[in-house]
Amino acid sequence: MKTAGDILSALFDERFMKKAQGYSKLFDSWTDITAKNGIAAAADHSRIKDLDKGILLVEMDHPGWKQIIQTKQTKLLNDFRIRFPELDISGISLMLGKSEPRENSDTQDFTQNSENTEDEKEESKTKPVANPVYAETKSFDTINDEEFKEKLKSLGQTIAAKEKH
Repeated sequence: MKTAGDILSALFDERFMKKAQGYSKLFDSWTDITAKNGIAAAADHSRIKDLDKGILLVEMDHPGWKQIIQTKQTKLLNDFRIRFPELDISGISLMLGKSEPRENSDTQDFTQNSENTEDEKEESKTKPVANPVYAETKSFDTINDEEFKEKLKSLGQTIAAKEKH
């Protein structure tokens, strides 16, 4: 029985197969090359997405990782050129993506989690929020000038009435 590799070899010429293996090695080399340049942790938050017209497209999951990779971008490019001269890599383009960090990553989560339940979140969408600036609160009690206090209350009522419409 022939393996998938045997069938592919029969379908494609040797030159095509070498080029495909080169691309595969390129994508697999990201972890090694980042580690060589002292940013091994960045490999868990980024990946080579494509090689297009000599530009290596690297995608990362957070702007912080983009900045870290940018600090080593020239060295990374030189290492790729040395390791893969046949691919004629002329530059690296860094871009943010929506990809999630790899599962083996044990780094800080950059998102904030809310402790509200789904019901509380839904209620907050429909529940009007009282504006503390003109809501009648005990804070009016601290105002000694009665005329000013009454003007503030009147202003608050006018604004509240306009918000209802």
